[in-house]
Amino acid sequence: MTVIEKKLCVRHLGLQPYLETWQKMSDFTTQRDENTVDEIWLVEHPAVFTQGSAGKAEHLLHKTDIPVIKSDRGGQITYHAPGQLIVYLLINIRRQDFNVRTLVSIIEHSIIDLLADYQVNAIAKADAPGVYVEGKKIASLGLKIRKGCSFHGLALNVDMDLSPFLQINPCGYAGLEMTQCKNHGIGLSVNELAPLLIEKLNKQLHYSQIESFFHD
Repeated sequence: MTVIEKKLCVRHLGLQPYLETWQKMSDFTTQRDENTVDEIWLVEHPAVFTQGSAGKAEHLLHKTDIPVIKSDRGGQITYHAPGQLIVYLLINIRRQDFNVRTLVSIIEHSIIDLLADYQVNAIAKADAPGVYVEGKKIASLGLKIRKGCSFHGLALNVDMDLSPFLQINPCGYAGLEMTQCKNHGIGLSVNELAPLLIEKLNKQLHYSQIESFFHD
């Protein structure tokens, strides 16, 4: 592994529009080459439903004032809003020598390990990507691979209004209940949990040099 492969750039972007962020991720992935340093973007989005590339319209149960955006990530419909930690992983998985299933497992186990630090017992399900606590979903996943590189990522519910999830079949599962860190005694904010989750991810991604950048 060369030096460039061991570097990671972490961007703390704050609250950003979904559509604009998605376009920037897509452009970054299209333009990157074998020497481009991997990046992880930490972000929150204003309230929005996003529909995966194979998403079915019937999973939006009721139309509301919340916009619905069709995305190119995997998975079905989900909901983003402030109070949710969104982590976009712009990683050259070909260079890392693993496949998308490995990346999904890394994401799931990093979240599980983070929650375990606060005595919250979480699990992953082989047939339904994401992380679950007491049968309720606390984190959702959706990835896209282009040119051997990933973008999109994970959404961990931290301290948000969960009621809009009732307007959809979350991730395509009718009746699936959602939960969040706050409901399980974790009082940390999105900004406090973000670097802790990066540490967990890097235990499996093995970057030797991490640079962080904060959006004005």
